Amino acid sequence: MRTWGPLTAVCLGTFMLLLDVTIVVVALPDMAAALHASLSDLQWVVDGYALALAALLLGAGAAADVLGRRRVHVAGVVVFAGASLLCGLAAGSGTLVAARALQGVGAAAMFATTLPLLGSVYQGRQRSAALGVWGAVSGGAAAVGPVLGGLLAQGPGWRWIFFVNVPVSVAEVWLTLRVVPESRGPRGMRVDGAGTVAFAVFAGAVTYAVVRAGENGWTAPAALGAFAVSALALAGFVLVERRAAHPLLDLSLLRRPAFVGVMAGAFAFNGAAFGGMPYLSIWMQTLLGMSPVRGGLTLLPLTVAAMVVAVLVGRLLHGVPARLTIGGGLLLIGSGTFCQAVLDAGAGWTALLPGFVLVGVGTGFVSPTVAGAALASVPSERAGMAGGAVNTVQQLGYALGVAVFGTVLSSRMRGTLPDDAAHTLAGGGADVLRGGFSEHALRTAFASGLNTALLVAGAAGMVAGGLVLLLVRAPRAGADAAAGPAKEAVAPRG
Repeated sequence: MRTWGPLTAVCLGTFMLLLDVTIVVVALPDMAAALHASLSDLQWVVDGYALALAALLLGAGAAADVLGRRRVHVAGVVVFAGASLLCGLAAGSGTLVAARALQGVGAAAMFATTLPLLGSVYQGRQRSAALGVWGAVSGGAAAVGPVLGGLLAQGPGWRWIFFVNVPVSVAEVWLTLRVVPESRGPRGMRVDGAGTVAFAVFAGAVTYAVVRAGENGWTAPAALGAFAVSALALAGFVLVERRAAHPLLDLSLLRRPAFVGVMAGAFAFNGAAFGGMPYLSIWMQTLLGMSPVRGGLTLLPLTVAAMVVAVLVGRLLHGVPARLTIGGGLLLIGSGTFCQAVLDAGAGWTALLPGFVLVGVGTGFVSPTVAGAALASVPSERAGMAGGAVNTVQQLGYALGVAVFGTVLSSRMRGTLPDDAAHTLAGGGADVLRGGFSEHALRTAFASGLNTALLVAGAAGMVAGGLVLLLVRAPRAGADAAAGPAKEAVAPRG
């Protein structure tokens, strides 16, 4: 316990918080039926968590350096557990969305402290082994999420997706307090509160703008107003970071083409690979009649391919330039989503299989190398900052991907269905519409919307892959990829 207890505690929390990114995907139709939720409600159930996690990750890491990493981690678990209980008890979609956002706040405190806690405990070969286990657990959480979500939704009900977090959180707090020592960052560090607020407002406003555009159109006053707020918040963030003594993000890093390329790749990665999954799940369950379990199992080809390739990349491609693994992986993800855009009224889920496998293979190339490439693209004293930044843009990319693809989906369906019907169908309300529209019309509309959303996702993957191949040319990127997580765990933030 003394040797591997801290690793067990940290991995337990990591698995739980990353599991909740994907576990809700296959339960969305059940949530929509139980809570009378709209498409925008379902988007926020997914995005509320991912957005809060992305917006607060850098700030939570800075706070942990000052206040104590174990203390902040435990506080995050407590918040996460309380929010999970509120999610399970939610009587309406608004309460569920608010509780999901609170979950994301706790998850940010947990995620920001995982690698620093490991880095403070393990050294040398033990650290390498511990980080390898942590990486496997991180990847496994996303893979297990849809399957476990389907089992819980079809068994005791979708609320148990959240209830199960409570006893796990209790065990996590007990174990962390017992076996994980307290640690802090260098003295003199300060929390960039203004930068944290500005970035959170930017991320939330731009996502809200995209969701509102899906409901009311891109020129609707609410959407335009939210876009304006997001632009002002981004400008404020830049001004704050230029003057802060301990900024969340050193803007001079953006003058490094390799760093910009890796950030672009990380941003597009989660969105292109996984942003369309909520809508594929809704399609499979509400129009193809699949159960939540079967809907989750259809994603196994993707997740198994990703896990197998990630292991092989770690063992066989050490030293290969990260621009090739990340750029090539994103091109595969883009190609895979293009291959999925072949749906019509008579299509079944097997039409997605070749694309799922390609996306999985691409994910296996990108996932284990993107963080190390970010760290290798900056000076060593900025490694911690780069590690936080790459995790932040990945989660933000997923949140915006879900919002954008939902808007594209509903907008495309308005070409064949009335506005209200298109929005209802995209939100999982096929049963409500079956009395007024033929099954063929509903399937045709949803398939056309999915195809368009998948084409947008594929284009994002291809463009990002090209940018990575063009910009990420630092000679250290490939060589340092495997060592990146270790540097991220121990490097100072500022």
